[in-house]
Amino acid sequence: MTESPLFVLNGPNLNTLGTRRPEVYGHTTLADVEANVRARAQTYGLEVVFEQSNWEGQIVDWIQQARTEACGIVINPAALTHYSVAVHDALEMCEMPVVEVHISNVHRREAFRHTSFVSPQATAVIAGAGVLGYELGVDVVARHLGLR
Repeated sequence: MTESPLFVLNGPNLNTLGTRRPEVYGHTTLADVEANVRARAQTYGLEVVFEQSNWEGQIVDWIQQARTEACGIVINPAALTHYSVAVHDALEMCEMPVVEVHISNVHRREAFRHTSFVSPQATAVIAGAGVLGYELGVDVVARHLGLR
């Protein structure tokens, strides 16, 4: 078991997962996602810090905290993906695996969603796999850490 936890960070409006646009995001709640992530992480011996905020500064604070306390980051920055230089810059300082996750395939959606300020800082990007993308993100971090 690694001593440092995996940080799983969620951006604006993800607290409404399961009720907001279920035709796009499905019916799974963020609490369901957290339970699935914790179960997957446990198979690798990883503890999880799971957070959600609608505030950009809070996300930046958690990324900065992860720099010294985490073994990796799985992040669904939601709308912050498309404009947050602050999230980009915070991730740039992280020397650990970072996986960007999007529930929907952002490339099949509105043009403004095709640009990511997060992707240049990410080890991997998972989009369009639904909430399974979070668990796949855990797998990616675990592999980068050499966990089986």
